[in-house]
Amino acid sequence: MRVAFLGLGHMGLPMAVNLHRAGHRVVGFDVADRARGAARETGLEVAGSAPDAVRRAEAEVVVTMFQNGAQVLAAYTGAGGEPGLCDVAAPGTLFVDCSTIAVDDARSAHSVAGSAGHRALDAPVSGGVVGAEAGTLTFMVGGAASDLDEVRALLETMGRRVVHCGGPGLGQAAKICNNMILAVSQIAVAEAFVLGESLGLGHAELYDVAAHASGQCWALTVNCPVPGPVPSSPANRDFAPGFAGALMDKDLTLAARAIADAGVSARLGSAAHEMYRRFAEGEGAGRDFSGIIETIRAHSRGTESPDDARGAPR
Repeated sequence: MRVAFLGLGHMGLPMAVNLHRAGHRVVGFDVADRARGAARETGLEVAGSAPDAVRRAEAEVVVTMFQNGAQVLAAYTGAGGEPGLCDVAAPGTLFVDCSTIAVDDARSAHSVAGSAGHRALDAPVSGGVVGAEAGTLTFMVGGAASDLDEVRALLETMGRRVVHCGGPGLGQAAKICNNMILAVSQIAVAEAFVLGESLGLGHAELYDVAAHASGQCWALTVNCPVPGPVPSSPANRDFAPGFAGALMDKDLTLAARAIADAGVSARLGSAAHEMYRRFAEGEGAGRDFSGIIETIRAHSRGTESPDDARGAPR
């Protein structure tokens, strides 16, 4: 297929490269000079602007991987004197937004694309940079099933699992619900290891029990917050991400917005949001979100400085 891929950062670039290597015609663009340079080094064709990428690719599909909903909507409609992607795309182009954005922003993007004579899918991903590089991402897709069928093979080039979650915005709904579960479970695993430490229980022994009992979860068996039991976890690399604390804070902020709009009682999700908000105010922003264990330890021992305590429960 002919693809314009916009947003060539840590996630977007390996996704675009996987499409290119699979034989698709891909033209990319990113606003950052460094990202464009890195993309060229992989052999990817890079345009001078987002609209130019759409034109040069003669795109059937426009994939976006941006930081927030405002950027997605601005790209679709035009900003800073540049035409919108919806203005330069051929009629009936399929827009696939892989960003993680608010549900209402995703629905607005669907509406903007539809009003311009195009089609849209919201398709946020799970799996992090490792999954993007390996082509093992999970796509959570909102939009028409017929549109998903058209690009399913394209998404399966970048991911291992593609789930149709329902109509417009429901891919984003699935993403924020999933990441709220992840945040709460990562905190629970961290608290359990800190409690085990205080009781004299070894990391290996706790892991061996919980990983094969009812405490088993991704936050334990893949993202274990202590070094040793899972050699590939960020804890063995001084919490180099992985999935950075700033990104977890962003996703939980989206979840908190949805919780408020829907009037749902979500006490653990709200508590996790507050903990990761504080965690991301300091060095945690650039560290893996499993590093929350360090602030839990510091708070538990009563030795933390104000900076150390960021992210600890009150």
